[in-house]
Amino acid sequence: MTTDEIRKTDGPAPGPAAQPPPPAHRPPAGPGRAGARPAEGGVLNVFSHGILVLWALMVGVPLLWVLWSAFKDSNGILTDPWGLPTVLHWENWSNAWNEANMGRYFLNTAVIVGGSVTGTMVLGSMAAYVLARFTFPGNRLVYYLFVAGMSFPVFMLVIPLFFVMRDFPGTSLLATYHGLILVYIAYSLPFTVFFMTAFFRTLPTSVAEAALIDGASHTRTFFQVMLPMAKPGLISIGIFNFLGQWNQYLLPMVLNQQEDKYVLTQGLAMIALQQGYENDWGALMAGMVIAMLPVLVVYAVFQRQVQAGLTSGALK
Repeated sequence: MTTDEIRKTDGPAPGPAAQPPPPAHRPPAGPGRAGARPAEGGVLNVFSHGILVLWALMVGVPLLWVLWSAFKDSNGILTDPWGLPTVLHWENWSNAWNEANMGRYFLNTAVIVGGSVTGTMVLGSMAAYVLARFTFPGNRLVYYLFVAGMSFPVFMLVIPLFFVMRDFPGTSLLATYHGLILVYIAYSLPFTVFFMTAFFRTLPTSVAEAALIDGASHTRTFFQVMLPMAKPGLISIGIFNFLGQWNQYLLPMVLNQQEDKYVLTQGLAMIALQQGYENDWGALMAGMVIAMLPVLVVYAVFQRQVQAGLTSGALK
């Protein structure tokens, strides 16, 4: 009998009982390596919220200060600038609207900005749609020319633009509503085309193709099919154009020197210059609130649409 056969008949050699392998060492639950990421995320959240609170204070406190200063007289503003008004001086608003001509400046601004925003949205969306949907020689060149217009500083344009408007064939465009509207449109078109081109590229092409198959022309397809689909983007870029054109100061200061055609920014500068002699700071604060209210109201009303328009392109 061989040794292997003896081992088979006798069974395994006696020895110590087999022990199960020791369990793997696991770190205790609780704060440790697993809790490092939540801790880091908590620190980051505290830091980001602190920055947001600081930014909100930097923006909100001056607005509130201007608001309650608009109800104080000049003596109260100078002697106790941070104190709340003890008596509401409503005459500041009537003085700003009538005596300081803020009513006229407000109307001028509304006419100019209303015309320029409308023209910018119509022309910008049409150009963006063509650049986004049609292929033709020079397509990219035209697009990059619009993009290049965003990087061109406006300070380098004011002097040649002044002479172009002054020597315009037929009549001078200086200190006219339509002249300033055309300048505002040209100023806002580059960013409008850049934004809307990217937005139109995210829209489905099947709807436009179906409209063309049904016999709709390109014009009808654009205005009745594609433009309503681009409503979130139109609202977003419209708000940005409204804010930028409402607060524009350099262009009207150079191109609009006629006092009865002043816009709000020029009117506020004129009031601030006069306060050094007349000492009516309450009217100046009321005029600033009058200039800020339309912007705040527009953004408060269309806040959700602005956010939806900025994120819809990424979500699609």
